[in-house]
Amino acid sequence: MAKNSIQDKNLDNLFKGILALESINECYAFFEDLCTINELIALKQRFHVAYLVKQEKTYQEIAAATGASTATISRVRRALEYGSDGYNIIIDRLVDSSELNNK
Repeated sequence: MAKNSIQDKNLDNLFKGILALESINECYAFFEDLCTINELIALKQRFHVAYLVKQEKTYQEIAAATGASTATISRVRRALEYGSDGYNIIIDRLVDSSELNNK
């Protein structure tokens, strides 16, 4: 992975902390402290959009299912196609382990 402009020891520590979480309940507790409810809702929405884009749903289907704007859908689609592969890594792992329930 190439080093990007935001990478530093403090962000590394944040990510190490996230990786140290051991349960969904610990994730809720940490992310509710870290983020506002609106930020969590936006993150949840973008992740759901990414999942639906990977399922080759149309923009209209994705907007109806998630409430996301076409700008958000486009941004997520661009990240899936040209980004750092973060969405793909997580979605593929969760689908492979049958842990992704987004119906």
